[in-house]
Amino acid sequence: MQGPLHNLDQWDDYVKDRYDPNKTTDQFRQHNDEAPSVVREFYRLNHAHQTRAFVQQKKREYLTLSRRRMGIWEALEYLNTLVDDSDPDTDLSQIDHALQTAEALRRDERPGWFVLTGLIHDLGKILCLWDEPQWAVVGDTFPVGCAWSPRIVFPEFFAANPDSQVPEYQTRLGVYHEGIGLDNVDLSWGHDEYLYHVIKNYLPEPAQYMIRYHSFYPCHQEGDYQYLMNGHDREMFAWVREFNPYDLYSKSAAKPNLAEIRPYYEALIAEYFPAKIDW
Repeated sequence: MQGPLHNLDQWDDYVKDRYDPNKTTDQFRQHNDEAPSVVREFYRLNHAHQTRAFVQQKKREYLTLSRRRMGIWEALEYLNTLVDDSDPDTDLSQIDHALQTAEALRRDERPGWFVLTGLIHDLGKILCLWDEPQWAVVGDTFPVGCAWSPRIVFPEFFAANPDSQVPEYQTRLGVYHEGIGLDNVDLSWGHDEYLYHVIKNYLPEPAQYMIRYHSFYPCHQEGDYQYLMNGHDREMFAWVREFNPYDLYSKSAAKPNLAEIRPYYEALIAEYFPAKIDW
């Protein structure tokens, strides 16, 4: 797994702590200064390399969905091969984390498609198994091709991004226009965008938005980039914000009983997906 993070959960945990609703304003401001050095290095690489050209090249590379054919549970098991030997404090697998999110939604009696979204929302992290570096798989997403919001975490690291030298990309709207709609905006490349294209023909639109934009923290948490959204985006983002607490705060040390709950999830998957889909 290429990158400075010891495991992908280090980014998840950093974001969870950053958006802790119990934080005071002063604690929020101090958070970046106290970030672990590996997290800072991760964001330095992410902000330096996520250019508009890079994003468009990755879309051409991956969105033909020609890597392999597999079912959803097969993909969960494939993601489970992403082994991290550097974290001795947990024996929770990738499937365990996915089930924790889904089970939290299930306890709250959310509809089946919502529970299924919780189960699969991080499956795009299989990009790590195809030798993509961490900074091209996880991280807060942001538009490329226009000015970076100062509310993106560690905005100072964008100084090393080649797009900082492209005047057209450094205006408020850049290559876009007011209200263009997020479907027409290139966001930094990662597991969200990839998985959206894998599942978009199978799940309802609110689920598609949750998957595609759950890491777009500058928008759904900070309120930036509203000028790129259209009315439908704003309507759908209510679902993204509804999903966010389950994404951030459903993890625990308790290991789900896989044998007990797997039949429920296999039946739920079969309601929405064929036996195999393109990845």
